[in-house]
Amino acid sequence: MYKCSLERMSDKIKTFSKFGDAGHGGITRYSLSPEAIMARNEFIKRMTAIGAKIECDDVANLYATIEGSDPTAKRIVMGSHCDSVKNGGNYDGILGVMSAMEVLETVVAENIPHKHPLTAMIWTNEEGSLYPPAMMCSGIVCYDYLPEDIRQKFKYEDMMNSKSILDPTQTFGMALEKSGFKGDKKFRLSPDRYQYMFETHIEQGPILEDNNKEIGVVDCVLGMFNYRLKFYGQTTHAGTFPMPKRKDAFFAASEALVYLHTEIDKLVEKLGVPELVYTTGEVVCHPCVHTCVPDFFEFSFDSRHEKPEVLEQVLAIVKSCADKTWNGCKCEVVKAWNRDTVYWDKKLVSYVKAAAEETGVSHQYIHSGAGHDAQFCAYVIPTTMIFVQSKDGLSHCEPEYSKPEHCTDGATVMLNAVLKADAE
Repeated sequence: MYKCSLERMSDKIKTFSKFGDAGHGGITRYSLSPEAIMARNEFIKRMTAIGAKIECDDVANLYATIEGSDPTAKRIVMGSHCDSVKNGGNYDGILGVMSAMEVLETVVAENIPHKHPLTAMIWTNEEGSLYPPAMMCSGIVCYDYLPEDIRQKFKYEDMMNSKSILDPTQTFGMALEKSGFKGDKKFRLSPDRYQYMFETHIEQGPILEDNNKEIGVVDCVLGMFNYRLKFYGQTTHAGTFPMPKRKDAFFAASEALVYLHTEIDKLVEKLGVPELVYTTGEVVCHPCVHTCVPDFFEFSFDSRHEKPEVLEQVLAIVKSCADKTWNGCKCEVVKAWNRDTVYWDKKLVSYVKAAAEETGVSHQYIHSGAGHDAQFCAYVIPTTMIFVQSKDGLSHCEPEYSKPEHCTDGATVMLNAVLKADAE
């Protein structure tokens, strides 16, 4: 068994944390921003130094490849993204890039024999923080292989016209042209050139830490749905209209939200599915004036679980809100999107499990509740993921942290899993 270098990994963590340093321990590194370009240039510098061949496709996905002994063998690719959310942490996404770099650096430094070309890559715009949607460029690259209801959201022309949330006069296509990283479509990840995909990522949750495990052997990305619940009332003056006659859409929405929590929690207990999660994360209020009773209120509702039959029962409760009147207000339930559970390739999962066992890294099976570029890649080539323990389960925030030792162990497990895949 081979081991990756704690010293090299620690140096990469320290170096990449400078690109977009927000001054509070984390980073803001929007895709194709000057800060992201600095991270990309560091990737190129380090990969070029070990003799890797650098390629860039037409949507700025970046690939660094070291050749194998078999010139006819397809590539085994590892990677993630280098962009972040606003005031994010130093590990989400970029750890997968650094882990892929560390695998290649270890292979070269120790002259590890391998027949397949090995590739480290950076996916462009996974977060969608500046140019929505999330997982934009993996969606573009994997477009032809995605289910129809997902595919329609990633049309190339629509993605190029995605407007910046900070400046609507700027589009992703404009940023791509200015970045210097718009390459050739022929370099895209594809099944004719690539054999397998591995992605290492921080867990973004507390399960591994709670169970005192360093590494998660990920078996799937959970299925999920997102709906919008819209409440229609009547705007009146806040000081002159009697309470019994009001149709307050905000109050109506609050009643419905309490109903949802109550009924779904009953369902969780009945089915014995404590791992089910659901979230109200986005709201819209109109007219949103303190002297007016709201005539419209909308909130998002997101739920996630592995089994579709569980999600169907949750969705039935959500849809039932439209059958009721809430504080005199009508409710409309509208689907935003949904996706099925994506299971990782069982053979690759077994390689990760075996690599963790053989290297003595504590581990357990785990689901991914969040989406990743690997999720779309799984429709194209066999794919799997490895999770690294997150302190306190925090992610998408500046306190996000994973120990360098755990990060290095994650890279070590991926290295040995990749070598198993290479040797087959």
